[in-house]
Amino acid sequence: MHDLMLADLERLICCESPSSDLDALHRCADVLTGIGTTYLGQAPVRTEAGGRPVLRFGPADPAVLLLGHLDTVHPIGTLEQTPYRVIDGRVYGPGVFDMKVGLVQAVHAMAACTARDDVGLLVTADEELGSPASREVIESAAARSRAVLVLEASVDGRLKTARKGVSTYELQFTGRAAHAGLEPEKGANTSLALAQAILAVSDLADTSVGTTVTPTVARSGVTINTVPDTASVAIDVRAASKDEQERVDKAIRALPSPVDGVSIAVLGGINRPPLEESLSAELFALAQDVAGELGLPPLEGAHVGGGSDGNFTAGLGIPTLDGLGAVGNGAHTVHEWADVAALGERTRLLTGLIDRIAAGARG
Repeated sequence: MHDLMLADLERLICCESPSSDLDALHRCADVLTGIGTTYLGQAPVRTEAGGRPVLRFGPADPAVLLLGHLDTVHPIGTLEQTPYRVIDGRVYGPGVFDMKVGLVQAVHAMAACTARDDVGLLVTADEELGSPASREVIESAAARSRAVLVLEASVDGRLKTARKGVSTYELQFTGRAAHAGLEPEKGANTSLALAQAILAVSDLADTSVGTTVTPTVARSGVTINTVPDTASVAIDVRAASKDEQERVDKAIRALPSPVDGVSIAVLGGINRPPLEESLSAELFALAQDVAGELGLPPLEGAHVGGGSDGNFTAGLGIPTLDGLGAVGNGAHTVHEWADVAALGERTRLLTGLIDRIAAGARG
């Protein structure tokens, strides 16, 4: 199995697929279409979302939906810097960990399971951008599924049993310019408003429940001798519950201007709902049982701050388990790698989990 999977993986990795390059994404979709058709005996249904390819393998309304994405964060040319290679039990290459190994595992698990009529694979190509175009496709595909299994990678083999929800904002400040030396009192200083607003939104964090509110990119002013009349700040919010997401959202939208003459416009909002542990608990317990039956190492779970497309399906109330893809490390770096020995183990786990879920759906 390893040799076949590595050969398929090499083909995918050597077809670079950054989120921003539509032509590259379609070329990579061609490669995955060929791989999937070879093992599954049928070509996927191919559509587009935002000009990017969407592949749908298997039945239209499967009991078990597998989720994956083609796009990576690596620009064209990264392959020259970090080519596909296998060294000391690790496989390297752009996108290997996040998440081309997961795509190969998904296809091989579908081919190996006995519940072929009950499992489907949806592959999108804008996950690294936050899935702005494919979110509706994902939610529609998952709506009638009994369970969703996400092929994102995992560090140390721990499955993602909870993911924080993600919200992103940009605060835009509009004030009044004036000469900083001659008559600063005639201005409405957006730098002052920006500074005070950053402190205010930072206070919305609540570490006791895992809520983080992090101001990131900030800009203000044009010249050193002018009271600035424009400013902006980006804010990253992560929360483990919908209630916390909504609390922070309401507070940011109600933020008063701290400086007379400066107005604040709020752009953005809640992007991904949280994948709460209650939505993964039953599937995680089932995965632990399957691992034990197959003689695989015991499974551990992890709560993480990063989001995935599984957040969307969990937000619909559909049982969702994440982190079933590659075992390795280095996501979004040129040093990312995946454990070769885990390729077969994780594929066997996924195969067994599909069959168990499908049997329950039929029973």
